[in-house]
Amino acid sequence: MRLRICIALALCCALVAGGTSCRHESLAEERGRVRVGIVFDIGGKDDRSFNAAAFDGVKCAETGKHSDGTPCDKPSLGILMRDVEPGNPTSIEPAMRAFAERGYDLIIGVGFAQAPIMEIVAKDYPHINFAIVDGASQLPNVASLVFKEHEGSYLVGMIAARESKTGVIGFIGGMDIGLIHRFATGYEEGAKSVRPDARVVVNYVGVTDSAWNNPGKGKELALSQIGKGADVIFTAAGNSGLGAFDAAEQAGRDASGRANRFVIGVDSNQNGVKPGFVLTSMVKRVDNAVYQIVSDVVNKRFKGGFHTYGLQADGVAYAMDQHNQSLIRPEVLSEVEEAKRKIIAGEIKVTDAMLK
Repeated sequence: MRLRICIALALCCALVAGGTSCRHESLAEERGRVRVGIVFDIGGKDDRSFNAAAFDGVKCAETGKHSDGTPCDKPSLGILMRDVEPGNPTSIEPAMRAFAERGYDLIIGVGFAQAPIMEIVAKDYPHINFAIVDGASQLPNVASLVFKEHEGSYLVGMIAARESKTGVIGFIGGMDIGLIHRFATGYEEGAKSVRPDARVVVNYVGVTDSAWNNPGKGKELALSQIGKGADVIFTAAGNSGLGAFDAAEQAGRDASGRANRFVIGVDSNQNGVKPGFVLTSMVKRVDNAVYQIVSDVVNKRFKGGFHTYGLQADGVAYAMDQHNQSLIRPEVLSEVEEAKRKIIAGEIKVTDAMLK
């Protein structure tokens, strides 16, 4: 056993040398505590989007505080948490195996691209609990944490169309894949539900993992969409989406001080990234899902299979705060809240592009 632990620690050190960061505790500190390991995607935990939301969930579980140090609305679960930021995709499997070799109680993978890797590792460690965010697995020891992104995207699509002056709105996705088509389709359906003549310009950053971490390309696409008349752009592109924020800011403000172009953030609340230029954010409560699966392990209630989070379960939402309260008209918010009620009640059916 001692040899296996040493091997795992050496592996973690090798990952650090290869551009991956990790954190480990002494055996004395670990004893008697539930241990959770989380492996981020290559965008890293500071992407202010998808990974950041997952990190916030485990930090709340570990300390009772958000990643910025402010108190959570949930109690600390007293876990020991360790995280790995892979420098490249080839580092993901060794990181998972390092946690598994040490007998961690829960290993979390962030992002659909990790699902095939987790499938391999989880088969080798059938008595360890795993969770994959945005991925799917049929293994009994893997919890698949999935979201109804199309529902939240429908609501921000309504907001975009109602607040657009040109009638042209944009969508920038990361990878051109079914999961991101779910965002795009919901967004377009929401927009056209309130403005049938709205035109939606859709672009994707790329077709490989690097599409999530290319803000330069994100800005280039946003500027192109602005050139086509788009005055509100929704990004679902991870770190690449931050380029669209720069493009909106570059477009400046009108004489009244209102932004000429807006961006809609994704996953985390990004309203404060470029205050005044972010119309809202389609918040995907990865933090809630991650905290809940950790809680399930702590309380010995872990179950494999699908754990689905939509509007009804507070799994997706649109963000309102001090940064955007003055940007969206009250009547628009009332209309959006009514649509939210109807979606939850099943009166509005939003297309799930993953099922097409």
